[in-house]
Amino acid sequence: MRLLGVLITLLFACATAVLSFPSFFRVEHVYPVAQLVAMRGALVAGFAAIALLFVLLAAARRIRGFALSMAMVAVIGAIAGGVTLGLRGYGHESLPAATDTSVRVMTWNTLGNAAGAYRVAQTAIAMDADIIALPETSQDVGEQIAVQMRELGRPMWVHTVGYNQQAGPTPQAWETTLLISPDLGDYSVIESSANGTSNTTTLPSTVAMPVDGQGPIVVAVHAVSPMPAYMEEWPADLQWIADQCAAGNSVILAGDFNATLDHMQRLGMEGHDLGYCDDAAAETGNGAVGTWPTTVPPLLGAPIDHVMHSSHWRATGSIVLTNLDGAGSDHRPLVVQLEPVE
Repeated sequence: MRLLGVLITLLFACATAVLSFPSFFRVEHVYPVAQLVAMRGALVAGFAAIALLFVLLAAARRIRGFALSMAMVAVIGAIAGGVTLGLRGYGHESLPAATDTSVRVMTWNTLGNAAGAYRVAQTAIAMDADIIALPETSQDVGEQIAVQMRELGRPMWVHTVGYNQQAGPTPQAWETTLLISPDLGDYSVIESSANGTSNTTTLPSTVAMPVDGQGPIVVAVHAVSPMPAYMEEWPADLQWIADQCAAGNSVILAGDFNATLDHMQRLGMEGHDLGYCDDAAAETGNGAVGTWPTTVPPLLGAPIDHVMHSSHWRATGSIVLTNLDGAGSDHRPLVVQLEPVE
């Protein structure tokens, strides 16, 4: 029994190490580790519960050594996860005042039109958004949002990329819409993004380039989720997204990455989070706040929606909107304020 206890403790310690530092073991893209580490907050809570359970079991003398060993491993796992989340930020609930040069970026996977065009428009107006990335939003819904925003005094240009349009109406999950304020200049979707020759594999992303070449490249991201059937396509999508943030380019990425910072550890270049981009929420104290699903508390959810930026920008604030959890979407909106680096 003693040998069995040692073996179980060692196996639990190995599992704890893998879940705490998945990129070190190069398993952050491996099923089911990828799915488990996405919910790192829930893992921390789970380790804490396991530690408490085995502390209570240690009251029995016969298994005291085994129980205390298991409790110690669980405590280490909870601490490791808690520190990691703490470094990314447990939540900051305000944005700094907008400046003449600031750009506010909002991303919200709207689950089709579940939240309603008017609610999305109201939220964007309230947040004073200049760029709005809307995965799972059709062009028709995007245009409705733009009309509502125009009537509220803030016009927007609408850009949409959809897959399988030739086959007729498609589910809105197969479309990604990007709204950009005319104040940022004229933009157009690049052809390779529109026709899918250079894009995310299964669900579309929208790459918009400034017509005059002055503004940043803006990418509305929608990577496929790491379901068992898409475990090959998912890392390919993350690599494609990383490639959009090449050295020297002014880039803003926003959308549903279906990945946390844990999944991006080996895709960052020269100390950046993804390609040559950095995660604005993590820089401003919200990197651990879950944006999916809305059915669980934010700190137990997965922060899979991101706004990322190249070194041409610096993040000055961010907020995850939790007051819209009942709006219909399974994602929370994320809003980030960026300032140009001179």
